[in-house]
Amino acid sequence: MLTGIVSLTVLGLILGTILGVASRLLRVEGNPLAGELETLLPGTNCGQCGFPGCAAAAAALADGRADITLCPPGGRALVGGLAAKLGIDADLSSMADDAPRVAFVNEGLCVGCTRCFKRCDTDAVIGSSKQIHVVVQDACNGCGKCAEVCPTECISLRPVPVTLQTWHWPKPDLAA
Repeated sequence: MLTGIVSLTVLGLILGTILGVASRLLRVEGNPLAGELETLLPGTNCGQCGFPGCAAAAAALADGRADITLCPPGGRALVGGLAAKLGIDADLSSMADDAPRVAFVNEGLCVGCTRCFKRCDTDAVIGSSKQIHVVVQDACNGCGKCAEVCPTECISLRPVPVTLQTWHWPKPDLAA
């Protein structure tokens, strides 16, 4: 019994050392610009941009395969930051600067079909079959995927309610 424990421990140490050395010797360097762009993106991984996450969107931006207006949750501020980082001019005239939104379930219309929480990437919709669903506002990123699949149209996107946690000083008016 003792020889089995010792032999497995030694084998684990040897294989662990080999894997550690191989990870340093065979490391593939990524694009450092993609990492910097990923820090600018919101990090919600909502998929509204058409990419599976913010890391893939940042890699596409760094390679020039995506437009800098790809992230709807980021708004105009993000587009300005991305344009400054990439050194290009951004046309913000066609981009709307919407306030952040979260999903809301009208409980009177909800039939509990479970389509909405199957589509939610952040598990913000809570409920079960044939039961009323509810949205956890802190987890919702406002992507609207749940509202798209709702057969009774009981889910709507509303502006984030102002609470002590979400209130911010208003930006100064530069025109005055």
